[in-house]
Amino acid sequence: MCKKANLSRDWKKRREVSERAKKKNIQKLVCCFSLWKGRTRFFSHSPLGFRDRKKAIFHFRFIHFLFFFFFFFFLLLLRFLHLLSITPDYPSTMHSNHLLLEEPIRMASILEPSKSSFFPAMTKIVGTLGPRSRSVEIISGCLKAGMSVARFDFSWGNAEYHQETLENLKAAVKSTKKLCALCYFQVMLDTVGPELQVINKTEKSISLQEDAIVVLTPNQELEATSELLPINFTGLSKAVKKGDTIFVGQYLFTGSESTSAWLEVSEVKGDDVVCVIKNSATLTGSLFTLHGSQIHINLPTLSDEDKEVISSWGVQNKIDFLSLSYTRHAEDVRQAREFLSKLGDLSQTQIFAKIETVEGLTHFDEILQAADGIILSRGNLGIDLPPEKKAALYKCNMAGKPAVVTRVVDSMTNNLRPTRAEATDVANAVLDGSDAILLGAETLRGLYPVETISTVGRICAESEKVFNQDLYFKKTVKFVGEPMTHLESIASSAVRAAIKVKASVIICFTSSGRAARLIAKYRPTMPVISVVIPRLKTNQLRWSFSGAFEARQSLIVRGLFPMLADPRHPAESTSATNESVLKVALDHGKASGVIKSHDRVVVCQKVGDASVVKIIELED
Repeated sequence: MCKKANLSRDWKKRREVSERAKKKNIQKLVCCFSLWKGRTRFFSHSPLGFRDRKKAIFHFRFIHFLFFFFFFFFLLLLRFLHLLSITPDYPSTMHSNHLLLEEPIRMASILEPSKSSFFPAMTKIVGTLGPRSRSVEIISGCLKAGMSVARFDFSWGNAEYHQETLENLKAAVKSTKKLCALCYFQVMLDTVGPELQVINKTEKSISLQEDAIVVLTPNQELEATSELLPINFTGLSKAVKKGDTIFVGQYLFTGSESTSAWLEVSEVKGDDVVCVIKNSATLTGSLFTLHGSQIHINLPTLSDEDKEVISSWGVQNKIDFLSLSYTRHAEDVRQAREFLSKLGDLSQTQIFAKIETVEGLTHFDEILQAADGIILSRGNLGIDLPPEKKAALYKCNMAGKPAVVTRVVDSMTNNLRPTRAEATDVANAVLDGSDAILLGAETLRGLYPVETISTVGRICAESEKVFNQDLYFKKTVKFVGEPMTHLESIASSAVRAAIKVKASVIICFTSSGRAARLIAKYRPTMPVISVVIPRLKTNQLRWSFSGAFEARQSLIVRGLFPMLADPRHPAESTSATNESVLKVALDHGKASGVIKSHDRVVVCQKVGDASVVKIIELED
């Protein structure tokens, strides 16, 4: 009986404890419910203790967190499943983000041959004409391969020699039916500037041995030997000191150690500079250049010889560009522009500052403001600096001024194919924002000038397909800031509209070329046809038309392809004559292969005092 009584009491106690626990749990639920309803006064009457109220609050917040966590996870899962359902069934596909391709890039496409086009690439190619590329046949091949600017380098050769080459260029343009009708060639004159040269009158090869001594002397009457190198600068002994490094190599050197040497200054004797040869090399040819790292050369940027060539040969041929070698300050550009303005016909010639030294790179910002474009001479810069940074190209892009890059496929001077590193270098130059690629030794004395231009053009065209235009556009708009100028907003709107409607081409009517260059500044993924409307002007002695300079100068800007319109049809006109000019531009696009039936075309023009961007869709 005693055991039964004890069991009965234990059972009753356990039941009472269970009842109290249930009651307590119910009170906790009521507490949580009260929190949700906002009935905070419940706690003042709740039999729960302070610790229990804290637990209830914690439980409520934890349940609240779990609810929203699973809710958002469910939404993300639905979105992921939706994306899977709309993804095209391409094996190993990569989606282009406003690239040139309208379809995803298939890995198998790299094995497909590139399609031929009237415009080989949006990036332009500047070819230096010389002994290997001055015949009519070779120049015609260069034009067909994609050369749009012809460079005449006056560091070697006389005016008569270059004039003969220019006449061959004119004949090649006429014979090349594909380019002669609506495309122009440009002439770029490259000055000598303060360039240090070794005088080798005999043109014999000079062998330099490592650790041997060689003397640099300003006495040009002496013969160049392995122990003595005459130079064209009398002040070198005052500009250098012991321990300085001097580079000597063939003009337009290709970087080969067997044809270029490094010298270290050991002592200075009067006007002579005694150097120790750091590596063995053989100098061949008649023209060698010297480059001193971190050495200031006190010579004018525009020499008397340069001025003579410009005022005679330049005026005679109405050069489109002046490549100002060894530009070091903005004042160099201003002095050159002042000199050109006095020559009448060359007042419209654009000046491209050639950055070749650390001094020029130091004053890059002020030079960029004064010049019409920039040429980055990576050969000479590479002597002084580690691999160059991309900031220079970015600044040119944001300023809307053409940036030209040199020294990309040096090995093609003697070989038919570039190295993998050089092909990558060309592609990176395009992706970094270069407007044009300048070929020097590759076409001047190279064995395969036509093949070199064709190869570089194909690499540029393939690289442009993966250019991230969307990111570039956003960066440019952010850099320009707000409020935009009227013309800037029209240009950016035209590019944005063309991308949104997937237009095949942008047609811009312009008189000065500025509107077309602003459109090209935003790097549209389609070609920009710049229809230049000539203007009638007079100097009180004769009437003349302007526009030819502007049309030709557009050919160095990435993606810009000019055509010269009939001056009797002004772009501002809203009559039927303006439609005839538009029809000519559309016919040019169709003949070029960039416009097809049912394509959309964005047209940018002026109607009265208003600038208009319109979208047209072609019929059959």
